[in-house]
Amino acid sequence: MDEKGKYAPPFSLRFTVEERQRLDADAGDLAIAEYIRSQLFQNPAKRLRPFRRPVQDGKALGEVLAALGRSRLSSNLNQLAKAVHSGSLPVTPETEKAILDAVKEVHAMSAHLVQALGLPPEGGKTPPKGGGA
Repeated sequence: MDEKGKYAPPFSLRFTVEERQRLDADAGDLAIAEYIRSQLFQNPAKRLRPFRRPVQDGKALGEVLAALGRSRLSSNLNQLAKAVHSGSLPVTPETEKAILDAVKEVHAMSAHLVQALGLPPEGGKTPPKGGGA
């Protein structure tokens, strides 16, 4: 930091895939920048905001997201909701509400998993708030 408490312009550095994987593994729960500073300097500057990785087990989280995507659960629930709306699947209003609520919950779970992994939302947009039936 300079005398006014501002940071110098950012410094960019490219890594191979293997180097980046090692850096991520070695950093553990530290932000990459904080880890690099700790390796370069004895008393690295403290971050203005604390950083914690939101994911304890990225591999397990990725597997859950993949299983959710493969299951087509959201699509199947959406098809049921459409059948209810068209009248081809007669159900009570309570059953219809339960199906629509399930669709909304699956969309929310998927969005949270994608966010936790730091991935862009599917299609570049957030899931519908109303259940999408």
